[in-house]
Amino acid sequence: MKFLFLGDIVGKPGMNAVLQNTQRIREELDLDYVIANAENASDGSGLMPKQFERLIDSGIDGVTLGDHIFRRKEIVTTLEKSDRIVKPANYPDEASGRRWTLIKRSGRRPLAIVSIMGRVFMRPVDCPFKALDEVLAEIEPHTDQILVDVHAEATSDKQCLGRYLDGKVTAVLGTHTHVPTADTCILPGRTAFQCDVGMCGPYESIIGRDIERVTHTTRTAEPCHFHVATGDVRLCGAIVESDADGRAVKVERFEQRVIVN
Repeated sequence: MKFLFLGDIVGKPGMNAVLQNTQRIREELDLDYVIANAENASDGSGLMPKQFERLIDSGIDGVTLGDHIFRRKEIVTTLEKSDRIVKPANYPDEASGRRWTLIKRSGRRPLAIVSIMGRVFMRPVDCPFKALDEVLAEIEPHTDQILVDVHAEATSDKQCLGRYLDGKVTAVLGTHTHVPTADTCILPGRTAFQCDVGMCGPYESIIGRDIERVTHTTRTAEPCHFHVATGDVRLCGAIVESDADGRAVKVERFEQRVIVN
């Protein structure tokens, strides 16, 4: 199997970059699946149902989310009905959404996708280790191909979860900080790993937001709305190749500068 995982889609620039380029990239790289984290698609925070539908129509096979999952309350119905999107698996059972889902395309092995939230410098959530143990037990009868999106702030948090999952899943790829890390590797148990795959959005920014506004508030403590930036739009993620047993055989960083309309 060969799949691409795209990092946090940020605002209109990130959405347009994904919508206008997913099918081209799928064909050029001969990908089985394209998965994306879309928790920042709606003006930099949250995801709206129409945006989700457009992502699926553009060729995105599945969507993961993170701490901004419920920033747009309209997404609840989508979380309840669609099998192409997941909530963080360590959110409460009462929260709308699936803890994991199985993505299937004709003639290809199915891919399970899971989102998990870290706990260091993040809002309180249930234990990610316990949640992952439960989810992996549920996935086991269905597929060996498993992608885990670790949505966390601290690299230590992501590394700990990566080591815990080594040999149990195909890939552990991080999101949330919007900055690609240079630690792409295959761990000893043949699980692909990267602390953060970066974002799909404007890199002439401060993690996707207008530089001047963020700097002003940081220097003065005067609040202002952090508009999504527009310059140097890139698609960033990681490409993973795996064998029939779901073990990673290759992983590489993915980054493309794109022109968006």
